Formats: sequence, C-alpha cells, structure tokens
Amino acid sequence: MKTIKVLVVDDSAVVRQVVTALLNADPHIEVIAAAADPLIAIERMKQQWPDVIVLDVEMPRMDGITFLRKLMSERPTPVIICSTLTEKGAQTTIEALAAGAVAIITKPKLGLKQFLSDSSDDLVEAVKNAAGVNLKRLTQRVAPPLHVQAKNTADVILPQASRAMTQTTERVVVMGTSTGGTQALEAVLTTLPVTAPGIVIVQHMPEKFTAAFSERLNGLSRIRVKEAENNDRVAPGRALIAPGGRHMLLKRSGAQYYVEVTDGPLVNRHRPSVDVLFRSAAHSAGANALGIIMTGMGDDGARGLKEMLDAGAHTVAQDEESCVVFGMPKEAIKLGGVQTVVGLDEIPELIVRFGR
Repeated sequence: MKTIKVLVVDDSAVVRQVVTALLNADPHIEVIAAAADPLIAIERMKQQWPDVIVLDVEMPRMDGITFLRKLMSERPTPVIICSTLTEKGAQTTIEALAAGAVAIITKPKLGLKQFLSDSSDDLVEAVKNAAGVNLKRLTQRVAPPLHVQAKNTADVILPQASRAMTQTTERVVVMGTSTGGTQALEAVLTTLPVTAPGIVIVQHMPEKFTAAFSERLNGLSRIRVKEAENNDRVAPGRALIAPGGRHMLLKRSGAQYYVEVTDGPLVNRHRPSVDVLFRSAAHSAGANALGIIMTGMGDDGARGLKEMLDAGAHTVAQDEESCVVFGMPKEAIKLGGVQTVVGLDEIPELIVRFGR
C-alpha cells in the first residue's frame, strides 16, 4: 500500500502535535508538514503536495473555507475538516462539505488531547478513505455559499403504533450514504418536485451537524428537508435526515409512516446506521419501500438492503462512475441486495416514478 502523505493545517499547536503523532503511528500514513494557517500551508505545498489535508475552519489570516475553495478550483485535493463540535460552527462546516470537503472530524473545546487520542481509529480511517475518493465526482458538486431561507411547514406528530406489514396507499423512499453523500444528496433532493414520495435518509455525519446540513438542503430544495425528530411523519414532499449520533427507524401507523429516533449501540461502527434504517423499512414497509444505497466507504447498509429486497422492496445502488467512494454500493451489490444500478443523475427520476 502506498504511503499517504498528509498536511495538517490548524492554528492550535496541540491539535497539530496530537494529530501528527496519531497519524504517523500508522505505517501507511506520513504527515509531511503541519501548518498554523493556510498561507503557511500554501508555501509548504509548493515543496511537496499532500495526498490528504486535515483542515481547521477558523484560523488567522485565511479561513478554512476560503482556502478549501481556492484549493478545489486550482488543484483538487481530498480535505478532511477538523472542526470544533459546536452548533454555532455547524453551518460553516456544512458549507465546507458543500465546497468539496470529504469528511468531518469533530473536536471539543475541552479535553482536546484525550478526545483526539480516543478517536485515533476514526481519524486514521478518515484519512485512508479520503485518499481513495473519486475527486472528479467530488469537485463536480462543489456549491457556492448559501443563505438558508426557512420554510413554514407544520410538523405532523403521530402516536406510537404497531409495525404490522400491510398494504398501504403511501410509498416511502429510504436512502443511505456516507463519504461523498452530502454532495450526492444535494444533487438528488434539489431536483425533486413537491409531489415526490416521503424520503427518510441516513447520512453518516457527527452530532450537531445534521441540523445545519438539513437546513442547507431545505433552502435549496422544493421539497421540505429537516433533521428528523422522534415521531415525525413521513409524508410526500418531505425528506427526514437522521440526526447525528442517533439511530432512526421507519415505523408504520395504520396506512401512514413515521420515524422513531433513538439511542443505541454503534452498528457497523456508525450511529446513525444505514442498516438500522433499512432493516426497519423491510419490516414496516416491505414492497411499499424503495431502498437506495449511495456513495460511501465500508459496508453499512448492505445487509439491510438485502433484507428490504427479500421483503419485496425495490432496491437501487449508485454506480461506481458517479460515486465519490464505491464502497457501500459495491458491498450491497456483492451481497445480492441490489436490483438496479444507476448513475447519480438517474436517481431523482427513479424516486419520482416510484411515487406515482
């Protein structure tokens, strides 16, 4: 395996020191430099270009978003955002994802050194995943900054109910994605009409960031997009995104669907997990569901999609050419849970047709 060369850009000396030590501990990763701000990083990159950049957002002289946009326009390079875990900074971090960042690594304001040490496996995995992304697909979806306009759509809350699988008049779409998914979901949701069937989504994303991500998509889309809350109704013209750090299940009440947002152990190293959502859809919706697995690293969702297919659901995987990372779709196909493989641009029409 080729050694992955990494550049760390963060104004915190502690972060630079700890991240460098953690990454260098892996035999397949080498931190070639650590810079206190983007201007220093630019000078260092003239000497040796990194395979992956670990980038802070709030820094002196040039912020991380400006640097990221400059990078993606001039020489696209995989970037992992290393951001403080605060709701205030979440919107900025979502803009970074929209600008082409591959993933988010969160860091707290307190206990930083211990937190990064405890999260070393996630950091190393994120760097390795980033080194393998399809940059052509990633940069095709780069978006400008957005001022979100909130929609005034009332939420409908339904009571707890049974999960029996009976034929219903409504159809539901469940989607699962990870690395590269923020851009892929934007490409799909922003083209859907208000008549699209109800959609329930798991995007691997840390706690605090899914609300800002949902608000961004809501401002861009004709359909209503929101971070899911427990008992939210799944309805036509609405997409619910699982909150970071919590699982989301599809449930049925009479002829209608709603979501249950719950805590629980990590599944496939993730919470929320695509498998948890897909398995609940197999149980609660059966043939009334369309399961779509999209770009992402790992195998989360593969077994759940197979359960959906076995329960009579329609199942779709995003093709390799249009994926930033063809991990999750590849594993689902290998397991035999996929009926149709399509490009990203074909997914919106599949959703619309399914809802008719």
